[in-house]
Amino acid sequence: MPVVVYVESHNGVIKKAGLEVASYGRAIASATQTYLVAVTFNTDDASILNIHGVDKVYNINTKGDSFFNVDRYSASLVSIIENEKADIIVVSASADGRYLGPILAVGAQAAYFSNVVALPSSYDPLTVKRSCYTNKAFNKSVSNKRRAVISLSSNAFGLKEQPSSAENLEGEYSTSKSTLKVTAVDKVTDKVTIADADIVVSGGRGLKGPENWHLIEDLATVLGAATACSKPVSDMGWRPHSEHVGQTGKPVASNLYIAIGVSGAIQHLAGINSSKVKVVINNDPEAPFFKAADYGIVGDAFEVLPKLIEKLKAIKQ
Repeated sequence: MPVVVYVESHNGVIKKAGLEVASYGRAIASATQTYLVAVTFNTDDASILNIHGVDKVYNINTKGDSFFNVDRYSASLVSIIENEKADIIVVSASADGRYLGPILAVGAQAAYFSNVVALPSSYDPLTVKRSCYTNKAFNKSVSNKRRAVISLSSNAFGLKEQPSSAENLEGEYSTSKSTLKVTAVDKVTDKVTIADADIVVSGGRGLKGPENWHLIEDLATVLGAATACSKPVSDMGWRPHSEHVGQTGKPVASNLYIAIGVSGAIQHLAGINSSKVKVVINNDPEAPFFKAADYGIVGDAFEVLPKLIEKLKAIKQ
């Protein structure tokens, strides 16, 4: 039975999270000696999936319905899952993926595993490792169903290349009785998004005001990073809500997370615990963030950052 993966795209371009899901699905397909099926919507060019070991691609045209529609997407996916007789389905743990996964599991009559961080340790029965307690611990979950939907945590597996020659197929975009309509979408342009970033540079109230935010942006530019902020900064209107990370904001699972002037409230730490390496710059040695960080600098951000940016520019040159 094949593995089916939902590959996300944005403005016709496949997202990094989609490629990671494809790489993960390829590893499962190889381990179970089956083939890999990718399903994507409104993708201009799906040929990049050939690099990540996909055997079949369903690129579904949504016929002018340009926004993510969970009812139609899930119905289309269930139809393909049933036609392919797939037992394992993989989605990303993005905002759309977390919305889609449980609904897809109900439609496909499958078990649902959220926050999966590794390949299954067993396939009979299916056994996966999941993060829990806001990424403070792990648990082993076992499925008692034949079919399962796996939601893969961001940056948990990475991108793996395995060239293939995918068969391109047309999938039907299912109709829906949903009355949900998208009235507006706020977009952040010309920036690396928090969800796709390998590196995130975040600022807190220690920056003292929005007029000093150029230090965060300058460091992010040098590193090719996304910018983020703590909840108080967003609440005060210094930065848009789309940059707020934490338990009540956006979760971050970057390879490197740099927090500048962020004290480290428990809600903030809960949202960034999945990041692999955490660095904090703060002039308060008692700031809670130092206990969670892998590396810390006790110092004034207005003195440390210009020197750090200058040094990084010199290294890049």
